[in-house]
Amino acid sequence: MTDLTSLTIADARSKLRAKEFSATELTEAFIGNVEGGDALNAWCEKTSDLAREQAQTADARLAEGDAPSLCGIPLGIKDLFCTNGIRSQAGSNILEDFKPPYESTVTSNLWADGAVMLGKLSMDEFAMGSSNETACYGPVINPWRRKGDDTKLTPGGSSGGSSAALAASMAMATTGTDTGGSIRQPAAFTGTVGLKPTWGRVSRWGIVAFASSLDQAGPFTRTVRDSAIMLQSMASVDEKDSTSADIAVPDYEAALTGDVKGKRIGIPKEYTVDGMSAEITKFWEEGAEYLRAQGAEIVEISLPHTKYALPAYYIVSPAECSSNLARYDGVRYGKRAELAQGDGITELYEKTRAEGFGDEVKRRIMIGTYVLSAGYYDAYYTRAQKVRRLINRDFEQAFEKVDAILTPTTPSPAFGLGEKSDPLEMYLQDIFTVTVNMAGLPGISIPAGLSSDGLPLGLQLIGKAFDEANLLNTAYALETALDFTAMPEKWW
Repeated sequence: MTDLTSLTIADARSKLRAKEFSATELTEAFIGNVEGGDALNAWCEKTSDLAREQAQTADARLAEGDAPSLCGIPLGIKDLFCTNGIRSQAGSNILEDFKPPYESTVTSNLWADGAVMLGKLSMDEFAMGSSNETACYGPVINPWRRKGDDTKLTPGGSSGGSSAALAASMAMATTGTDTGGSIRQPAAFTGTVGLKPTWGRVSRWGIVAFASSLDQAGPFTRTVRDSAIMLQSMASVDEKDSTSADIAVPDYEAALTGDVKGKRIGIPKEYTVDGMSAEITKFWEEGAEYLRAQGAEIVEISLPHTKYALPAYYIVSPAECSSNLARYDGVRYGKRAELAQGDGITELYEKTRAEGFGDEVKRRIMIGTYVLSAGYYDAYYTRAQKVRRLINRDFEQAFEKVDAILTPTTPSPAFGLGEKSDPLEMYLQDIFTVTVNMAGLPGISIPAGLSSDGLPLGLQLIGKAFDEANLLNTAYALETALDFTAMPEKWW
């Protein structure tokens, strides 16, 4: 029998319906990989018993002919998604042992479509990080290694557990969230496909908030087709999320024709930056040529305010983080610090937050509180929002000329754990991805090839708002041409 854990969602779906194996058999194969993958530290909560129950239910639905597209498909869920009765800590000690009495909209959609939950996946604390080193569970380790080198590498962040588990065949697909690149950057580092939908396309209800105007949930998958299948289930209009767009969800999989003839693909000149890997530049040029060979027209464009995106992002996102995380006070839920005799409510707040939050979260709360303060609000936050509008206008003008934009996903392949201790150096990992969040647009990273030291590199496609169907089709055409099939050699 084919190794069940190497199948795509599309292949598994067909084989389940053909009764070549059962959902229970498929789930057991993945549970075996989950149990054997502790060296990667990707899982923060395993739900094997629940997975077996859901697989049995899926088998019954398959037998009755009532089988949605994800029926029996084993998934991993980022720890940021609230799951009913299952520990959901957002990678933070301040939410120690928090078990929500409700289910996020996204996971509710997935379970309604018959998916199976293998467990929760580690992440940077409150999704703040680019290397999955800020999680209260300890760092996640990338299953990929440099040639001839056993240095432990980051799987990217903040959705590092999601990318590592998928790359190591411990789930058929996983969920992530993307505030400044937290789906696309980990996908690039692990040779997987990562899709960040348009802001408002997927409900944020039941997802622990970091920066509400930037956060967006999306899938990690092995192929673009699988991303289309996952997005079909994850996306919905949701009355519980007032920012959920009241726009019908199209059939994303049906849009995958691979025909890009006559499409205009933009290449932004501002995305050529100092220090970028020459190999990434090479793959970027080759990607453009592949699309040209399939009938697309390659057009140079300008996104002149790109250079301001990173500093503006690191004002807007900490400001929203400061506001959202004010609710974690040791009173209503989560961790509460031990108080000394005579301590009052002020000491409770101070001690709880000091013990519960990690250094990076504290850093961003302090930055956010500062830029929102009375004397600095206009100088920083208001100005950053004006820059954000200019970035958005750049994209609007570009999309009057082109149908999609092709860029690198990251400036380098995966780096070693602990190699980037300077926060500013770490923030630069998001240089190609934050513009998409600032403008609320959809973006997808697909694996382009391997670097000279054997690590995956990714290319990013950016699409028009709520035009994921065309974005996925362009990515499908590029994926077909790139034909990336490499997998990490198992060492864990």
